[in-house]
Amino acid sequence: MCGICGIIGESRHGAVVSMVKALRHRGPDDFGIHVETGAAFGMTRLAILDLSPGGHQPMLSHDGNVLIIYNGELYNFKEERTILEGRGHSFRSQSDTEVVLAMYLEYGDAFLSRMRGMFALGIYDKRPGTGRERLLLARDQFGIKPLLYHLANSRLVFASEMKAILASGLVPKNFNPDALPFLLVKGSIPQPLSAITGVTMLPPAHYLVMQNGCCNTKRYWSFGIDRVPGLRGASFQEQVAAVRQRLEESVRLQMVSDVPVGAFLSGGVDSSLMVAMMARLSDHRVKTFSVGFGPEGSAMDETDDARRTAQFVGSDHTRVEIGGSDVRDRISHIAASLDQPTVDGVNSYLVSLAVSRHVKVAISGTGGDELFAGYPWFLNVLRAARAGDRDLALRYASEYLIFDLQPALSLLSDETQRNFDADRFMHDTVRLPDELPEADPIERVSVLCLRGYTQNQLLRDIDAASMAHSLEVRVPFLDIPLLDTALSLPLAAKLNPDTDQLDPYAATYRQTGVKRALIEIGRSILPPDMDVQPKRGFGMPFATWLKGPLREVMEDTLSPTAVAGRGLFSVQGVSRVRDEFLAGRGGWPQLWIPMMTELWCRELLDQ
Repeated sequence: MCGICGIIGESRHGAVVSMVKALRHRGPDDFGIHVETGAAFGMTRLAILDLSPGGHQPMLSHDGNVLIIYNGELYNFKEERTILEGRGHSFRSQSDTEVVLAMYLEYGDAFLSRMRGMFALGIYDKRPGTGRERLLLARDQFGIKPLLYHLANSRLVFASEMKAILASGLVPKNFNPDALPFLLVKGSIPQPLSAITGVTMLPPAHYLVMQNGCCNTKRYWSFGIDRVPGLRGASFQEQVAAVRQRLEESVRLQMVSDVPVGAFLSGGVDSSLMVAMMARLSDHRVKTFSVGFGPEGSAMDETDDARRTAQFVGSDHTRVEIGGSDVRDRISHIAASLDQPTVDGVNSYLVSLAVSRHVKVAISGTGGDELFAGYPWFLNVLRAARAGDRDLALRYASEYLIFDLQPALSLLSDETQRNFDADRFMHDTVRLPDELPEADPIERVSVLCLRGYTQNQLLRDIDAASMAHSLEVRVPFLDIPLLDTALSLPLAAKLNPDTDQLDPYAATYRQTGVKRALIEIGRSILPPDMDVQPKRGFGMPFATWLKGPLREVMEDTLSPTAVAGRGLFSVQGVSRVRDEFLAGRGGWPQLWIPMMTELWCRELLDQ
């Protein structure tokens, strides 16, 4: 796992050095810089596979004409290496980076369709001759690993994080006002937008080619249903067996590492299932970690469930207790580490801090809810569809809101409101993520969620928060063969079709049938009665903290002077939201977003 960066169109050694320094937290084990006429590349390395110098980057082909910088893990690299060796390729290391480079040399751009893993990469190909050099940037299918770029005239600047983009000194530090309505309504900034004007996130499952001064972006993979023939009509036990086989395969592949691998264990179904499978596949006790709270957050504390699972599967378990003072003491670093404003990420930051003291790689259960209808909104949208609501994408978009649109706009400064583009907002939040418009409601919502909440908030925050502590987080549920299996299952394998009278926020897994296939897999490897609990999201006592240990931070960042000086939000609007919260009439997320936006601006734009 690494941080990567580069500049095409100019030879900027000093700029790349600054970019690499801004990425050292992503890879403290090694770094490399390569500069030549019209191009400069850098990387920082977190050594996970092949700890020897053989994995050093930037890495060149045998003839020196093709260069790669690679951030990620290719889980099928051993199989691909065997195929390539059969075709005459030789290797100097045990690194998956060298395999990816050889795949490009063998298959051209089609190598991306063979990639099974998480990655963001850059390949610089000089084979056509001077003046026709070719840069390829690519990102994994789910968007697990980030990649941003800024294009101005014929110069392209790219990096794993915004901090490195800005450290180049080649990109103006202007907050993107177009991002604010999305941030206030959804809690995150939808890709390909970013928090800085002119900086774009390369979309998941896409690659960018720059050649002869021109850039083109293409898609190399798309979602689809029924890619596992016959599974939809098979018996339930056959469907469960297919899911189990793919899930076990994904966990086994993602445990491959030359350093110890641990796991996040919340006590919920998905992380518990991951840990149980890891325990069966490992030849030693798996290290697991959960987050708990003191008296201020005791109502949200689920660590008893995590401890019960850990005892059942025999993991080496650590409970990490977090208090408001911990958040207060680190709040500025949290804001900077998350790499752009967000309503989430604090939990990932703090648990990653604790886990990184013990291991360099951790497994997460992220993705199970998306693939197997775990979130309450699956039931809500299904009911709406059955009742005749034809605009399912709009119905889904209304399920998870920080502010409704009009209250969100009232919180913005006058200038930001004047420039608001309602059509773009609707397209980016409602239409763009709807990639399977002809599919059944549950499959459609899976993709809406993966292309919205999951990629823009969960994965983005998890990557930034974990890499801030040099921790690699792997997500076995987000594996293409497992996804294709999930999108080949009928409704009854994920939900109880007869749940119209149940409250999805209170009913148990057994009552709703939510994640039915996963629950069935867990019956023989998890503690009894795992399905008699309701679905619970991981919460933290932010409301209590904002009225206690974080009160001073809130008052400082949301003061009229601070708000007016930044010019992004309305002084009156922010004061109103603050007063409503303190009077017990408003939620903490509505304050958290402007507060974290101000802190982020101070850390990345002002310094």
